[in-house]
Amino acid sequence: MQRKEIKRDNIFQLVITLISVILLTIVSNYFFTRIDLTSDKRFTLSSHTKTMLKNLDDIVYFKVYLDGDLPAGFIRLKKATREILEEFKVYGKDNIQFEFIDPAESPDRKTRNEIFRQLYKKGLEPTNLTIKEKDGSNKQKIIFPGIMVSYRNKEVPVNILKNNINYSSEGNINASIQALEYELTFAIHKTTTILSPRIAFIAGHGELDSLQTGDLAKSLSDYYTVKRVRINSNLYSLRDTFGINRYKLIVIAKPTEKFSEKDKFIIDQYIMYGGKVLWLVDAVNISMDSLAYSQSTLGFINNTNLNDMLFKYGVRVNPNLIQDMRCSVIPVNTAMVGQKPKFAPAPWIYFPILEPSQKSTITRNIDLIKTQFVSSIDTVGEDSDIKKTIILTSSKYSRTVNAPILVDLSMVSKRIEPRVFTKSFLPTGLLLEGKFKSLFTNRISPVIAQNTDIGFKTESKNTSMIVFSDGDIIRNLITGGVGENAKLLPLGYDRYTKQTFGNKEMLINCVNYLCGMNDLLESRNKEYKLRLLDRPKIMDERLKWQLINLILPIILIIAFGLLYNYLRKRKYLKKS
Repeated sequence: MQRKEIKRDNIFQLVITLISVILLTIVSNYFFTRIDLTSDKRFTLSSHTKTMLKNLDDIVYFKVYLDGDLPAGFIRLKKATREILEEFKVYGKDNIQFEFIDPAESPDRKTRNEIFRQLYKKGLEPTNLTIKEKDGSNKQKIIFPGIMVSYRNKEVPVNILKNNINYSSEGNINASIQALEYELTFAIHKTTTILSPRIAFIAGHGELDSLQTGDLAKSLSDYYTVKRVRINSNLYSLRDTFGINRYKLIVIAKPTEKFSEKDKFIIDQYIMYGGKVLWLVDAVNISMDSLAYSQSTLGFINNTNLNDMLFKYGVRVNPNLIQDMRCSVIPVNTAMVGQKPKFAPAPWIYFPILEPSQKSTITRNIDLIKTQFVSSIDTVGEDSDIKKTIILTSSKYSRTVNAPILVDLSMVSKRIEPRVFTKSFLPTGLLLEGKFKSLFTNRISPVIAQNTDIGFKTESKNTSMIVFSDGDIIRNLITGGVGENAKLLPLGYDRYTKQTFGNKEMLINCVNYLCGMNDLLESRNKEYKLRLLDRPKIMDERLKWQLINLILPIILIIAFGLLYNYLRKRKYLKKS
């Protein structure tokens, strides 16, 4: 009887368990939840990303070129990429599809090279790795740590590997993992957006031309409609006849000529109607081209007639130049007079390498920024309606010299004394957000102020602008001649060190932020902690932890088996 009761109880428990599992399965099809137990919430997508994925109306396909024989760091990057794509698939369902590809899997060298050429042409950047073989020898391997994202008939490249010169290899892998959600989400935005926001590069005041800003404009054209606009005192160049801004953002890149009061008025009213501006202005007019033919040159104040305008909005670009111990190099002739020229790289303190702020979503995890003849920035005014955030600074060891300035190449032969670089983290980039006051309040006649066709405003809507005190931040190098023969080098590329700095990534983030893609940049707030092993401790305690890992599990299993048998015998002996 006791055995029958036990058997009946067991069958009853089994039936209840099966019914519970079936009910939970049915309920889970209607109610969805996920729990992220990691401290840095690495498996939690931003609310913006979730909404975007749920609203997809067609398949977005990811070709991930990160497969095959890879070092440990890239295996970790591959795993993180797979995890985030699987997370995308949870919310995007069947509209998210992906595959991992090894572009070097073909044994035929010619085929591999052709694949590499096609990937490079599409915009994926190669990386050369040294892989250790089992026999101890080293093998060179080219990989393309990137993704081609396609939607319908549109395809965009995503280079997921960061190369911040300040980071170790582990740090760069970690930064790459942190940026994955942002990079992939932005790629989906670019491929799925039908009506692109419009951006205008202002021309007509000596600004950089279409070739000098071509690399950034080309990258922006994947998502934005990019135009070059001459204001020419035309009231409707930036706004239409209904008072609506024609452009989401205007870019003023390194002007060298005066802005007329009419052009300033048009820009001012564009801002008052909610327009966004990316200012890249030089306070001192000086160029390295002058030093190509002379040992020295003078730097004068660059009078563009914009100082009062920027001052009214809460910022002043000072008429000085920053000298910084952390700087780029230039080639200098070290040969004696009469000998064949011999060039060697030398640090040039007028070319500071600037530091992006890690507190801003715009510049977090961005590589250092390459500049030429940059000035310091001050905030002015106490307007509570305007929030000011520093997003770019000099290094800890810097100083300023006021214009007019004699710049002499002989400085490169002098020893740099750290004790004279007494100023730290001088602001060179500033984000301003809020309601701005018009420069032309109480400065224009009542006839103009009350004209309904002009629609003069004294205060702006909530809007924003970014000011950089160096126009060369946006300028890419050009090789191969002029016109159709001209070849654009990547923005931020240094021809002497062969490094590419973070100029383009930072400026793209600036444009995205100013154009209202704040929700997209939310994913840049993630910070994955790099939990590296303590190598000295590993060597000291290696044997102990090997024994614990090998022996402790066996002891626990034996102990569990003995305890289970003891409790079982005790239970059934009592019943008998």
